[in-house]
Amino acid sequence: MPTPRIWRFSVNAALPFRDLSPAAPRVRVTLDGAPLDLPDGANLAAALLAAGVGSFRATPLSGAPRGPFCMMGACFDCLIEVGGVTRQACMMQVSAGLALTRPKGRVSE
Repeated sequence: MPTPRIWRFSVNAALPFRDLSPAAPRVRVTLDGAPLDLPDGANLAAALLAAGVGSFRATPLSGAPRGPFCMMGACFDCLIEVGGVTRQACMMQVSAGLALTRPKGRVSE
């Protein structure tokens, strides 16, 4: 199986995403208390998907699993709590020490 490609978000409009090598420096984050080592500076949603995290939250009504869809901040399916505040994972970069939790029920703002 080929190594998954991980993309790093860039503010350069001409090149919005850059490929990160598998040797990119990694930092420790936690997801629901479990440690994960993700590429430093990578797009958080892309890094979590590459690490095998498929479901970021469950819908409040049906409980159906949701994950990143648009990867540009429009759909809100990638919501994740960062330090108790609900954020869009596709609009964040990985940094050391992030404490991530999957939102339960209605999300906080």
